[in-house]
Formats: sequence, C-alpha cells, structure tokens
Amino acid sequence: MIRTLASLALALGLVTGAAAQERVVNVYNWSDYVDPKALDEFTKQTGIKIVYDTYDNNEIVETKLLAGKSGYDIVVPSGPFLQRLIGAKVFQKLDKSKLPNLANQWPEVTQRLAVFDPGNQYAVNYMWGTTGIGLNTKKVKDTLGDMPLNTWDLVLKPEIASKLKACGIYMLDSPEDLFPGVLAYLGLNPDSKRVEDLNKAGDALFRVRGNIQKYHSSEYINALANGDICVAVGYSGDMIQAKNRAEEAKNGVEISYVIPREGALMWFDSFAIPADAKNVAEAHEFINFMLKPEIAAMNANFVSYASGNLAAKQHIKPEILNNPGIYPDEATMKRLFTNTAYDERSQRTVTRLWTRVKTGR
Repeated sequence: MIRTLASLALALGLVTGAAAQERVVNVYNWSDYVDPKALDEFTKQTGIKIVYDTYDNNEIVETKLLAGKSGYDIVVPSGPFLQRLIGAKVFQKLDKSKLPNLANQWPEVTQRLAVFDPGNQYAVNYMWGTTGIGLNTKKVKDTLGDMPLNTWDLVLKPEIASKLKACGIYMLDSPEDLFPGVLAYLGLNPDSKRVEDLNKAGDALFRVRGNIQKYHSSEYINALANGDICVAVGYSGDMIQAKNRAEEAKNGVEISYVIPREGALMWFDSFAIPADAKNVAEAHEFINFMLKPEIAAMNANFVSYASGNLAAKQHIKPEILNNPGIYPDEATMKRLFTNTAYDERSQRTVTRLWTRVKTGR
C-alpha cells in the first residue's frame, strides 16, 4: 500500500512538473495581421504555445494596458500610442542580447520609429504603411469621370463625397489616423496639437459625415472586396488585402490604393513587452523569431504590408515589393509624415471632435 501511494505521488509529481514546464506566450495583435503558418512554425520550432488575441483599434489596447494585468506578453501598438504608453511606464526595456535578429531590421524605419521610442529601447517594428484611400476603380470613375483620384478631395470635399455616397464610403474609426491627413489637406501641420487646427480638421470631417456609410477599422476590407462600397479611407495593406480577396473571388471588382498627393500618414506597428508580462523570455523568443527574414517575409506576403525587416525583401513577392502603395518610391516617401502622441488637452479635443463626427451632435 505504501509503495502504491509512493508510486502515485511520483506519477502526480511528474504530471505536475510537465504542466509547470509548458511554455506559453500571450500575444495581442491587430486582426488579420499575421500568417497563421508563421505562428504554427514558431510553436513547432520552440515548443512554446501561443495564445493569440486580436483587436482592431489602438484605444482598446491602451485601455487594457493602462488598467494593468492585461495578461499579455506581446502587444503591437502604433507609434503615438507606443510613445504615450512608454511615458506611462507600461512597457519594459527590451533585452537586445536576446534579439540577435535585430540585425535584420531596416535602418531608416528604425530611425523613424525612434521619434516615438528614443533609442529604440522598448519596441521593434513589425510592419509599417500609410493611411490613404482604397477605391473600387471602375465605380469611382463611372461616378466622377476623369477627375484625379489621388487626392483627399474624394472624401473631404462635400460636393465630391456626396456623389460617391451612393456607391458607399467607409472611413477608419480612428481619429489619430485620420486627423493628420486632414490637417495636411487643409495646409496645416499634420502633427499640430493646436486646438484651433484640430477644430478645423474636426469641422472638415463633420461636414462630410452625412456621406460616410460607416466608421470601422477593419470591416472595409471585405466591403471593398465584395463591391459593397466604392471608397474606403484606411490602411495601405488592408486595401491590398481587399484587392487580393476580390481577385480570388473573381467577382470583377478592381481595387486600387492611392497615397493622396497632399500627403499621408506613415505609421508603424511595433512589438513591445508589457512591464507586467509573465513570460518575458518567451516574448523575446517570439520577437526574435518574427525577425527572421523568411518569417518576416512570410507575414508581409500574407498581410500585404511593408515589413520593417530589410533582410526580408529578398523573400517578398515581387507584386508586393514593386507596389508603390506598399513600398513607396523616394518621391512619395518625402510626402509621408509621422504624428506624435497627443498631450492631455489635445487628446480631449480630438476625442470630443470625433464623438461629434460620429454622432452628429
């Protein structure tokens, strides 16, 4: 009997030990933003299980992280949110000795990211892109004729937007991604924090709100691909995803993406580790794995965004690498700008203005 109990205790101890040794990393990332095969390959190579959750706007991430105990080991915030959360001491500094694949990163992208993360101490770029306009080319041309399509006029000039209303316009539900482009369109500093400037941008968006069918940060992909709408203001890679989905469906919908001639926001989504992350070693392993050139390329090919990994270029499909909407040429790069985090006063102003745009009050 004693021997049986001892054997049972040993067996239980072995089970408990095995369970304790199960390694896991909890990832919180944008929706439709990674190749599932890359996640499978990570687990296959490392034995680390991934718990993967998604979101479709930065505000959700910020709220969860500021509340603390989010339970996540990796998050992927955009530039100004990253900047603000670093200031709030939400993230921990990266241990770069555990990230040898940092050597594969794109120096220009890393340098631009330093606007939000001085010294690149807290974050590593995953993807970058622009906020511009996706078009159902035929429907828009049928509606507007021969007018130029590479302009914010399409959605910000009421008399033009009202013509496109019939075939449908979606717009991002993200004022931080919209206001810089609107400010540039108005001839103002796209990174302005002046209340007067922000009010002008809010007024411009309010004037066209009646022509906007929906504000959402991911649903425009399928709506554009299915031909349900003809214009979407959103992220560059999402528009290419919509184009690919339409082509796969062979539904006759032709999608194009334009970076407006007045300028567009260049944004960065980057890996960061919360200060209260439980699985820090696994988080570093995950980031380092994602920085392998072939894995970075796998993800770029899947989501149709530009990778912050320079070494990945040799593995990226030519139709993505040579697409100026994804990898802009030098002249277009000069028209791109970044936006820094709002201070408390300007954030309240933007929140108030955006609420007014969405509700009409």
